[in-house]
Amino acid sequence: MSDTFTAPGNAREESPSAGGRVLVIRPGAIGDAIVSLPAVEHLRPAEIWCPEQNIPLFEHIAPARSLYAEGLDHLELPAGTLGRLRRFSRIISWYGAAREEFRQQVEGLPFEFHRAVPPDGCPVHAVDFHLGQVGAPPGAAPTLPFRAAPAGYAVIHPFSGSPRKHWPLERFREAASILEQRMPVFWCAGPEEELDRAVRFADLRGLARWLAAASVYIGNDSGISHLAAACGVPVIALFGPTDARVWAPRGRVCVLPFEARPEDVAEAALSLMRRAGNESASG
Repeated sequence: MSDTFTAPGNAREESPSAGGRVLVIRPGAIGDAIVSLPAVEHLRPAEIWCPEQNIPLFEHIAPARSLYAEGLDHLELPAGTLGRLRRFSRIISWYGAAREEFRQQVEGLPFEFHRAVPPDGCPVHAVDFHLGQVGAPPGAAPTLPFRAAPAGYAVIHPFSGSPRKHWPLERFREAASILEQRMPVFWCAGPEEELDRAVRFADLRGLARWLAAASVYIGNDSGISHLAAACGVPVIALFGPTDARVWAPRGRVCVLPFEARPEDVAEAALSLMRRAGNESASG
């Protein structure tokens, strides 16, 4: 499948702001949303439709709405959904590119379909892949408007979207025990992730505000690692089977392999935290 598909009869606009109201439709998990943030910002949309949990990631760019509440997941699009889509002069969609029945229902509307995730073997970082899809230059880092002064604690999130991307929990615990000699360490987890005494939040907005005050974060190749980096937090990211050249968070980030020892992870966290503090002091 091609990375970009323009609906029949609709010429592509070269300027993000040309032609009036732009709608961006961005499905996907937390990490998928964050690596597409620079591309979405480049498009300067009037509205963004995304999964409800991801609304806090996009609402600083434009009004964000649940794509499911808008009816896009129906097998047959409701008349109201089609009517709302007609309000836009350009629709950039990472949703529906592989759904022929969806593309048929929106034929004649100004849709431009994009591949939702980089293909296997992608030669560039995921952020740059999405920037290239919308004609923007590479190199940007995702940023979110959640910022706070470092509060002197570390955060560990030992999960991800797949068990194969998990550094062993016991190694996280060993690294935490070393860090606890220097600073408080908090663990965080999602609503369905089993972890005793973990900090949990009802939505990403609350989680992001809390993460932003961490002095350092340790996690796997996960959406929460991307979230921490986008909030400006120094991040230690443990990578195993996935390609860090494509999927590592951008920002103040140190990537370590699964072979790293817990003491190496703890020392890297302290070193990155000190370096970030020095940069802030000199800046």
